[in-house]
Amino acid sequence: MPGRLLFALSLGALAAGAISGSANAQGAAPNYAGTWHCSPQPASCQNSGQTFTVTQSGNVLDIKSDNGGIGQAKLSSNTTMSVGGPWNMVGVVQPDGRIEWSNGTVWSKQ
Repeated sequence: MPGRLLFALSLGALAAGAISGSANAQGAAPNYAGTWHCSPQPASCQNSGQTFTVTQSGNVLDIKSDNGGIGQAKLSSNTTMSVGGPWNMVGVVQPDGRIEWSNGTVWSKQ
């Protein structure tokens, strides 16, 4: 009986480790930190800025524009995000890495 109990406990520990390993294997959010450039120029980006500096902590992006705007975005998936004020827009990351925003602008990583 003790051998069966030990075997059952070992199986339970292996299963828990496998489940834990799968959760960790899903990986972290993609890295969007860096400097981004807004286009088309100049009219569409004039109010929001031409260059944006992004820092990232998990799925939260802190954004600063070259004209002094400061905002925060949250990743809703690995390829979609939403940013609050002052910009209030939704972005979709394209396969080439550019972000297309709901306000018609496109950001390219520099």
